[in-house]
Amino acid sequence: MDVGVPARGLHGEAYRGHVFWDELFVLPYVTLHFPEVARALLMYRHRRLPAARSAAQACGLRGAMFPWQSGSSGVEETQTLHLNPRSGRWLPDHSHLQRHVCSAIAWNVWRYGQATGDTGFIEGPGAELLLDIARYWGSVTTFDADRERYRIRGVVGPDEYRDAYPEAPGPGIDDNAYTNVTAAWTLARARELLDRLPEARRRELVEQLGPDEETLDRWEGISRRMYVPFHTGVVSQFEGYGSLAELDWQAYRARYGDIRRLDRILEAEGDTVNRYQASKQADTLMLGYLFRPSDLQALFGRLGYLLDDDVWRATVTYYLNRTSHGSTLSSLVHGGVLACQQGADAWRYCEEALLSDVADIQGGTTGEGIHLGAMPGTLDLIERGIAGLEAGPGGLLIDPVPLREVPRSSFTFCYLGNRGIRFQLLPGRLGISVPASSLAPPLPVCLAGERLEAVAAGEERWFRLTGE
Repeated sequence: MDVGVPARGLHGEAYRGHVFWDELFVLPYVTLHFPEVARALLMYRHRRLPAARSAAQACGLRGAMFPWQSGSSGVEETQTLHLNPRSGRWLPDHSHLQRHVCSAIAWNVWRYGQATGDTGFIEGPGAELLLDIARYWGSVTTFDADRERYRIRGVVGPDEYRDAYPEAPGPGIDDNAYTNVTAAWTLARARELLDRLPEARRRELVEQLGPDEETLDRWEGISRRMYVPFHTGVVSQFEGYGSLAELDWQAYRARYGDIRRLDRILEAEGDTVNRYQASKQADTLMLGYLFRPSDLQALFGRLGYLLDDDVWRATVTYYLNRTSHGSTLSSLVHGGVLACQQGADAWRYCEEALLSDVADIQGGTTGEGIHLGAMPGTLDLIERGIAGLEAGPGGLLIDPVPLREVPRSSFTFCYLGNRGIRFQLLPGRLGISVPASSLAPPLPVCLAGERLEAVAAGEERWFRLTGE
């Protein structure tokens, strides 16, 4: 079926049934359990490549620029005005500048390929999606000779509060860290995929999409020299974030209680959230949701930046103290990031994500449709966050970080043609079994960076966890 991932599923009228980036939270779980469904959801995006190409071309750019809100046609459906019910005023809506949706699609394409080994998709529609998104990032990125770095200007990051600089004549902010880093990652993966394609298919794509050697060299340069701003020893959400005013969070909580929609509160007071170091939801910390700590360090290292455990922990703490969690996805991301660090508040955020629709924590939104991204996201939190399970190019990568509140878990999943693989995480040990009916080769396993003996069909193997 030609169906995408609507932000509220098919359960209500909220968001007018539009597709945003919520598949980023849905496909990791779906890919490991229902790979055919994951493929179909990715094909929804592929069928809308022509519309995304037209959108980029209309802006004088190359490649595919996917819309922030998508409908059947694949064109941008984001509203241009929104109502603040506190003030009664209609305000400009600049959320269409969230170009990071392109990287979300690329990330899902890559993860699907790693988990399924579906070469027909990866070398076919997947390659076209990944390369066209890379062409867009390569086209929209500019070189700053003073910094000797590449930059992306005039966007909005995952934090929808932040749509402009204070007193700026136009919308958008520069060098959103999440947007820049994921764009660099996408360009590196596109180069990697193109290099390993069969020669005939590679020539066909080069003729079709036109990434000549000069373009490929540019992609390589951007993937190694993208600018990422820092301030006071932490990653900046965007260029200039550290210069914004600090908000008196305690005073606003005392005055209003629920400040999830801090943007509406400030606008009704005649102020703007753009003046403050205040975020609606996880933005910079989204990087810790997508990438394991070691992978994130390597990604920043490729860009020429140091992101060790101390810098990342300081960054996590910094933004936790400056986020209002106005999105249900925010608690999910913060729970996952803190669980990876075994942080003291991890379960509080995980529980909030689990309760988001059951308790209607946003005060009346559930009746308009469930928050689809948060639902499989909580399952992915168990599998990828706590169990530490990830599909790698050479086998299963497992690095558990058990929470005291989730001492054990058990589930089955699919990987590289193996179906019904059982994973069991117990205190101090984990077990993996492959069904006897499996016709796939033995399953390679890498536990906490150490490669173990592969698990063959019909086998059940248990491994002791160190530090338990």
